[in-house]
Amino acid sequence: MQQGTLMRKVKSKSWKKQRYFKLQEDCMTIWYQSKRTGKTESAFSISDVETVREGHQSEVLQSVAEEFPPERCFTIVFYGRRGNLDLVAGSAEEAQCWIQGLRQLIEPRSFPLTFALVSRTWIRDWFQKADKNKDGRMNFKEVQRLLKMMNVDMNEDHALRLFQDADKSESGTLEGEEFVLFYKALTQREEVQSLFQEYSEDGKKLTLLELTDFLREEQLEDEGTEELAMELIDKYEPSETARSRHVLSADGFLMYLCSLEGSIFNPQHRGLWQDMSQPLCHYFISSSHNTYLIEDQLRGHSSIEGYIRALKRGCRCLEVDCWDGPNGEPMVYHGHTFTSKIPFREVVSTLGKTSWGNSSSPLPSMGMSPPSSHPQRYGQSTAVQGISVLPESAARRHWVAQGASLSPTPQELKHKILLKGKKIGRLEDTLDGPGDEAPDVSDDDNGAEAEEERRRAKVRGTQPGSALQKDKETLAQALSDCVIYCKSVPFRGFQEARSHSRPSEISSLSEAKARKLIRDEGNEFVRHNAWQLTRIYPSGMRADSSNYSPQEMWNVGCQIVALNFQTAGMEMDLCDGLFSQNGCCGYVLKPPFMRDKETLFNPSDPSSREGPGPITLTIQVISGQQLPKVANSKEGAIIDPLVRVEIYGVPADQAHQETKYIENNGFNPRWDETLQFQLHVPELALIRFVVEDYDKTSRNDFVGQFTLAFANIKPGYRHIHLLSKDGTSIPPSSLFVHIRITE
Repeated sequence: MQQGTLMRKVKSKSWKKQRYFKLQEDCMTIWYQSKRTGKTESAFSISDVETVREGHQSEVLQSVAEEFPPERCFTIVFYGRRGNLDLVAGSAEEAQCWIQGLRQLIEPRSFPLTFALVSRTWIRDWFQKADKNKDGRMNFKEVQRLLKMMNVDMNEDHALRLFQDADKSESGTLEGEEFVLFYKALTQREEVQSLFQEYSEDGKKLTLLELTDFLREEQLEDEGTEELAMELIDKYEPSETARSRHVLSADGFLMYLCSLEGSIFNPQHRGLWQDMSQPLCHYFISSSHNTYLIEDQLRGHSSIEGYIRALKRGCRCLEVDCWDGPNGEPMVYHGHTFTSKIPFREVVSTLGKTSWGNSSSPLPSMGMSPPSSHPQRYGQSTAVQGISVLPESAARRHWVAQGASLSPTPQELKHKILLKGKKIGRLEDTLDGPGDEAPDVSDDDNGAEAEEERRRAKVRGTQPGSALQKDKETLAQALSDCVIYCKSVPFRGFQEARSHSRPSEISSLSEAKARKLIRDEGNEFVRHNAWQLTRIYPSGMRADSSNYSPQEMWNVGCQIVALNFQTAGMEMDLCDGLFSQNGCCGYVLKPPFMRDKETLFNPSDPSSREGPGPITLTIQVISGQQLPKVANSKEGAIIDPLVRVEIYGVPADQAHQETKYIENNGFNPRWDETLQFQLHVPELALIRFVVEDYDKTSRNDFVGQFTLAFANIKPGYRHIHLLSKDGTSIPPSSLFVHIRITE
């Protein structure tokens, strides 16, 4: 990577300043300084960087797209709520040099390298914070200050012994590798060492046979165990001599336990592991509400960044509310509120560039509220022109190629964008063949559509044809033709839906309406969702962009459970936890008993589920490692951590238990407590591990969490790598647990 590169830092269309950017010698820190004054403005650690985007993949860079070509532009995205850093390099070659260099630093090729890099980066970061006089050395007073910063309340005599043992030069200070030795002594894992010695005959190494025994007896690996043991030695043993002898040292054993293979999340479920050839209605689909908003619902900022963030997070169902704008240009914003507006064409352009970055799965619903004033036809045709630039937009060509299948699959619809919205007439009448124009809505009472409208009007007690005529008057035919598999229809009860609706139709329900149906007609709701899509959206009272619990909606098989992605909390933890599997493609296959149109399952009665009886989940919470301090805590404050395990699922499975709190130790707390849960419908259960800072006088403070579906749990001795409140990684913070599952 080049160092001291002159680039433009862009904050807006009018704010573009030249800055020198330089990678420090430690390859862990980047600073930048003003070209004019030479003064260093800021610096950041590589560990703070989440990803690097190429081209015009931010609202700021899109605003200067005419001035700077995409090959010179890139965006550095940070963890948490820190703003993006938008940059323009002097040439495409310089841009690629920085993009590829940064990606190599933040995305190592193997997890062991990630673990080692994170640890070393973490050590360097703390060293620099504690080295007040910046002389590259630390005396014992600075070390004591560092221990407080690292959440460690250690006996002074013990800390001095560790300091003196690491001070090989006997200079009274620690520098470079001496500090690394001090850190290693500080992080000695007694619980891991005792487990290692339990299976090691000489207490120094695990032979291939001993490691195989551990994997089979403790980790419950039952297939190809000896081959797996060989792979783990080759992958995680740091000593070349030990690798050649096919043995695993204590350091290698710890590396394995902290790796992807040692994680609580089954590594085989991280990739695409589920059947993707089922109808769309057989999947839970990651879905967002008012995707364009990044703040509240009334006065919040609308931004294409909302779409970029949601897509990067695995969302596959986006919302685009189009309203009339100046000169017939549709605008996207929350109608009848004071939210800011963004041009529809910018949204479409962003979706065309970013929809398939993380997943090739279809976007099953780009929900569109069409421009709605009477001279709106021009605005609607403008919207159609915008949609037409999308690759494989709306999946019309798929329909023609595949024939009139009313139940397409994610596999068939890969790289397609489907529009959810109103549609004139029946789906079958609109697509007679490639290039054919859709017929106008017929007023002929003998037509099939009119017959259906008469049936529905009879049920509703309204005048036949009134709804159809209204659609004709307000909806442009070209926009109607873009709606293929997700025609929006009002929900008027399960009986009418079963009699008159089609699999290609979708109904949207408020959270309150959905809860009433769950309470009164739970089984009918599950059956309905076995053959037709249902979308749930937040109450209009949630002006602060808060969320409802998606679990109760998933319990009855609702596929599109729309959440406010910009609001962190338990609800988004559940969403991230469910969709972190299956390659993060945004689709999770529902259990078999929720895909049967004649199912007897009702979430309020677990015995209605066909299959084996309840299972017992036993979790021994052993220890924690390097837990972060609470945000905005007082200097020198040390947390009193406890662990709470929460179960989300059908009502009978909802539960939580917690450990005692450990006083003044966020660095290496030991709990050694066992929690036990009974799960009646494990297929729907999500497990959330929460670490909090105990406070006897007020509400506990959040420290970290990790959520996953029960189906993805790997039993045995496992590490849980904690996430922050907004779902980003907080390395190297983790929990060490032992998991058992019994019937």
